[in-house]
Amino acid sequence: MASSRDRQRKLARAKLDRQMARRAAAARRRRQVRAGIGSAVALLLIVLGSFWALGGFDRDPADDTATPETCTWTSQDAQANTNLKDVGTPPTRDLPTTGTRPMTITTNQGAPITVELDLANAPCAGASFTHLAGKSFFDNTTCHELTTEGALHCGDPSGTGQGGPTYTFFSENTPDAPAAPTADPSASASPSTDPSPSPTASTPAAPIYPVGTVALISNPPGANGSQFLIFFKDFSPTQPNYPIVGRVTSGLDVIKKIGAMETVDNGSGVKVKPKTDVVIQSLTVGEPSSGDPTTAPTAATQTPTAPSASPTVAGQS
Repeated sequence: MASSRDRQRKLARAKLDRQMARRAAAARRRRQVRAGIGSAVALLLIVLGSFWALGGFDRDPADDTATPETCTWTSQDAQANTNLKDVGTPPTRDLPTTGTRPMTITTNQGAPITVELDLANAPCAGASFTHLAGKSFFDNTTCHELTTEGALHCGDPSGTGQGGPTYTFFSENTPDAPAAPTADPSASASPSTDPSPSPTASTPAAPIYPVGTVALISNPPGANGSQFLIFFKDFSPTQPNYPIVGRVTSGLDVIKKIGAMETVDNGSGVKVKPKTDVVIQSLTVGEPSSGDPTTAPTAATQTPTAPSASPTVAGQS
């Protein structure tokens, strides 16, 4: 019996030794795996650090070559103003910013009126006119007002002065306010014996908005849409608010004829509505040209002109 128990103890001890050996081997394998993972992570960190130090994570320069936006169009709520018409928005990039663009306005009052849009000084206005013309936005609309400032007011399909597209854009090329007159320091304090007038006294100041100027009008100022003015009289306000977008190149006689029309009450007690409807049958915009736009009546350069002798508007209050 003793030998049998000894044999059982030896077997149990051998089994225990084998279990302890397996556990020790498993522990060694775990330590080796952990050591391998640690070495791999350390190597990876070294590689990434070297890559970062050499500029490997710098932004690709190609991302910075995207064309910047030329114009920004601010959305308007057509539900809040039912006079607005949704025709989408013009593009914001890759717009022409030099030269001019021809615009042709055909009305029921005579020969077509051609306008030279100034893309150098008002590229966003040119882009807006081009977009709206492409959507036939102005076709078969009425120029609803002959303003007391001497301009034909068009571009509102609703005819209310509150209409336009469902976007607006900021003013471009708004003239500066005229400088206050200053005394000539070279003038003598004593009365002059020369009866002839001073040369400077006989030279008229250049009008801010000469006859034929095309400008935008908005309410409030600066939130431009589709409404525009074509001046049939010279106009020089003390505080200009209308951004200049171009000038009439032909058909000015038609504009002056419209400006001489009799006006009637527009429904608000003001006689500014043409008695005979002035209808824009079509408005189209042509391709841009690289011509020099500096002859246009811009806010920066205006050539002096003599006071206009254009007819007054009958019936205006």
